[in-house]
Amino acid sequence: MDSLRSSPALQWEWEGPAVRCLLCPHRCLLSPGKAGRCGVRRHEAGRGLVTLNDGGCAAVAVDPMEKKPLFHFRPGSLVLSLGTVGCNMRCPFCQNWPLARAMDPLEGDVPLNHRHPLPLELLTPQGVRDEARRLRVSSVAFTYNEPMVWFEFLRRTLPVLKEAGLATLLVTNGMINPGPLEELIPFIDGANVDVKAFDGRVYRDTLGGDLTTVCATVEALRRTRIHVELTFLLVPDLNDDRESFSRMLQWISSLPGPIPPPLHLSRSFPQYRWRGPSPTMEELRDFLEEARRILPFVYLGNTDEPEVTKCRRCGRDIVTRRRYTIFHNSLDTSGKCGYCGEDNGMVL
Repeated sequence: MDSLRSSPALQWEWEGPAVRCLLCPHRCLLSPGKAGRCGVRRHEAGRGLVTLNDGGCAAVAVDPMEKKPLFHFRPGSLVLSLGTVGCNMRCPFCQNWPLARAMDPLEGDVPLNHRHPLPLELLTPQGVRDEARRLRVSSVAFTYNEPMVWFEFLRRTLPVLKEAGLATLLVTNGMINPGPLEELIPFIDGANVDVKAFDGRVYRDTLGGDLTTVCATVEALRRTRIHVELTFLLVPDLNDDRESFSRMLQWISSLPGPIPPPLHLSRSFPQYRWRGPSPTMEELRDFLEEARRILPFVYLGNTDEPEVTKCRRCGRDIVTRRRYTIFHNSLDTSGKCGYCGEDNGMVL
């Protein structure tokens, strides 16, 4: 990379003259000079597995919490958002492909640079902490690309942020093995996990992922009482099978914890390699109605319609949003309904 040196990677082992990466379920077996599916973990001759993006930041912004999207975590607050390059899935509709696919070679009609399209700023854990303090935000999110392929940097940075009293958030595809995930869990406060389909074949053949691993990640986060919200991007002719969607809803409703996690049902648009149509608003509302028959909190994404959190007990509107702006907030100081005191899973 232009400005970064490769750094020793974690989560791997020798397998003869090759190395086996143990970070995600792909378990890439790499001969010298070869990189894994994520593009940012490579077998370097004489060193073993190295990471090519350690501390390298490709995107930074201060975002509304609702943009992550996290609707039940510190609503109305701002969050420092950081992203790097690389991803261990291959979604044809990727919304952030210039970052996710930045380490790929040129591919057909996709105008990627020969290595990475953006200069990477070298960050330190202490620098992230100090920047969050300077900006007076209370949370830091690792987002934009897949944060799990930034594992070494996360492993060093999350404890520093936690010690400083900052909330730590991941916006992730959930593609991480149980061992590495367990190392991160003590330092995570919240996560939005993309569940991109509920069909193992679609995950494997079309998206380059593993549904079983994603489900296990969500379940592990919920068991440890980390705040979790889920996003399902509705893509016609890819993940709009109603039977699969119904199975996903039943799975969400059965997850550990007193209240099922909020589900963000987002509208897709043609992006990256995907040229299919967007779902109509009628289709989106049809899926929304089905989801709301099973789950207490379901929201639409990528629309201009207001999104309302209604209290589970009294039915009153307690938070009203349009896009990323909150117009009405009737939560009490503990995050419960300001009208009846019900716990609706809000974290302040």
